[in-house]
Amino acid sequence: MNKIQDQIYVFQDYVPNAAIPVLSKYFNYWKVNLLIVPRRNTKHGDFRMLSKGVHRISVNNSSNPYRFLITLIHEIAHLVAFKDFGYSIKPHGKEWKSCYQKLMTPFLNPKIFPKDLLNLLALHFKNPRASTDVDFNLVIELNKFDPETEKNYIFELDYGTIFKTDNGRKFALGSKRKKKYECDEVSTGRKYFFSPHAQVKRIQRNGQ
Repeated sequence: MNKIQDQIYVFQDYVPNAAIPVLSKYFNYWKVNLLIVPRRNTKHGDFRMLSKGVHRISVNNSSNPYRFLITLIHEIAHLVAFKDFGYSIKPHGKEWKSCYQKLMTPFLNPKIFPKDLLNLLALHFKNPRASTDVDFNLVIELNKFDPETEKNYIFELDYGTIFKTDNGRKFALGSKRKKKYECDEVSTGRKYFFSPHAQVKRIQRNGQ
């Protein structure tokens, strides 16, 4: 196998089967260099230009084929935008949005996405944001295809509930301020803001 064929073999186990033919064309045309990495809490994927025009796309290892596909197209759109418009454009500016919309269009069909998710994606891609994580309804629907966990969404918790994040830090849930919840870190008293769809582990008030 050549390098591109190897890359296609890598992604085909992570995306819906119906998406593979079009994705394969993208990989061959733009010589996509993909790296699948362990889950990162701060991002789903990443695009980097390396030396001499070489690029690297990384996507978190995920058992959710729909999130993986969306993230992969997001990152390929960065590659295409920079190739078509140069490297001085804004990372998530109008050029990237245009490329993202065009690249995603062939996948927005019921052979690839479930109906409820497809409807939300159709709305999202009218004006795609820098991250799907800012789209509350889309996040909730996408998360339905993740493995079940013992975590709760912030918006499901009662005021004053103590919860723990993935890094082990503990917080007390406060009031909602505009779109986010103001929370106090238990150990320092410092205030932090959490998105309503952030997933955390609820714990007892005594810290057990």
